[in-house]
Amino acid sequence: MRLTEQEQAMLNGEFGPGFARAMRVLVGIGKAFGAQRMVPISRGHISLSNQEGDLWFVSQMLEEGAHCRVPPTVNPAYDYEYFKTVSQLDGENERILKSTIDVYRKLGAVLTFDCTPFFENNVPRFGEICSFSASGGAVYVNSVLGARSNREAAQSAMCAAITGVTPEYGLLLKENRAGDVLIRVEADAATEYDYELLGYCTPKKMGQAYHQPVFEGLSPQTTAEQLMNLGTQLNVHGIVPMFHVAGVTPEAPDVETAFQGRKDYPVVTVTDEDLAQARREISAGAGKADFCILGCPHLTIGQVGSIAAMLEGQKLAGQLYIFTSTSTRELARRMGYLDVIHAAGGEIVINSCVDQPCWSHLNGMSGVTESPKCAYYTKRWNMAFTVKSIPACIQSVLKGEIVE
Repeated sequence: MRLTEQEQAMLNGEFGPGFARAMRVLVGIGKAFGAQRMVPISRGHISLSNQEGDLWFVSQMLEEGAHCRVPPTVNPAYDYEYFKTVSQLDGENERILKSTIDVYRKLGAVLTFDCTPFFENNVPRFGEICSFSASGGAVYVNSVLGARSNREAAQSAMCAAITGVTPEYGLLLKENRAGDVLIRVEADAATEYDYELLGYCTPKKMGQAYHQPVFEGLSPQTTAEQLMNLGTQLNVHGIVPMFHVAGVTPEAPDVETAFQGRKDYPVVTVTDEDLAQARREISAGAGKADFCILGCPHLTIGQVGSIAAMLEGQKLAGQLYIFTSTSTRELARRMGYLDVIHAAGGEIVINSCVDQPCWSHLNGMSGVTESPKCAYYTKRWNMAFTVKSIPACIQSVLKGEIVE
């Protein structure tokens, strides 16, 4: 790889061993993918994991004198102060959580603890080069905002934040951002839940050989929440760092442009029956609804407001946890949504995620969620979910029984 004088100096250890370690990682990645050079980044986002391996890696960087030249935002951890009031927390998990947060703070990360930073705290402009880990974040900034990021690991994104550069390969190059399969949507996809179902079933239909679908037939009035849901669920059963929606996303004013002129692309059709089959696979359920978890990815203020409207004057029969960002929760408080949700017996939880070891109080219970990704993540925490639309989830937890 061709390095600048400053990059070579970092690699040689002239900035200290932490910067040298970070640059060695990036050079190794660049060589593996055939990158010719490094390019500067202006934004980063890290999917910190609160696991021992992640803590070891960032602790090494800190001990060796590294710090973030480009401060990245971070994915959720979990709100220890809240969850210790409702659950039995393991002491070792608590140690790793607190130590991880402390190291990231000292390295200079911005502690947003939010999996949707692209809505408020870390919003790249079109064409901006970034380093985003977290599959939901990378796919949104590439697809919907038109920024450029590879689907990074937490460690490679941290190395980019420390050095301020990343190897130029993959989706940082225009020619690699073309679609590789056309998804002809002949289904009636109208709701946010329909887009989750579409994201859930598309990788199964297109197969593992394709990673950048172009959707044709979706409404030009597609919302940010629908696109967020689509991208997130595409990465439950698939590896999709970028998608296009013809007539909607910025690099796809039409199908031809999305494929950058290529004509020989394969075509896959998604029908109402495909969505119905996905609904049957993940929504089949009956019996009790002891709890409901919403917000994987974190909900927007519009979604929180719609939930508050459903709960106005009602009392929940089960437990309700709504995950969102700190700023969205504050907006919900100002707008009265938080009071309504509290009065019904629910809670808005910040800084947190379903993929964390803080759910022992729900073991053995039956839950509902709007997110296939939530149901997928939580299998390792011994949690059982039926996946429904947000309105059906709310009706279920109000009644205490799963409803259609």
